Amino acid sequence: MAGAAPKTADTHLRKAAIELEASFLAEMLKTAGLGNTPDAFGGGIGEDQFASFLLQEQARAMAERGGVGLAETIFHALKEIPND
Repeated sequence: MAGAAPKTADTHLRKAAIELEASFLAEMLKTAGLGNTPDAFGGGIGEDQFASFLLQEQARAMAERGGVGLAETIFHALKEIPND
């Protein structure tokens, strides 16, 4: 059972690293203008509000599929931090 604790910790660290990369990617996509709604559809403020949710989910999907490799780097850096 001693092997279960590190595996669980690794799972939590990897999930945190993926979420951090997803947040980073969402900001990058937003800056690139991906979340901007076109004026032609006229969705109004509601469309603008929900566009951020779509952008975040797109970024999360990208990160879960490897993203730009940031999550893996973060994961390995977090694993090196000693648990005192």
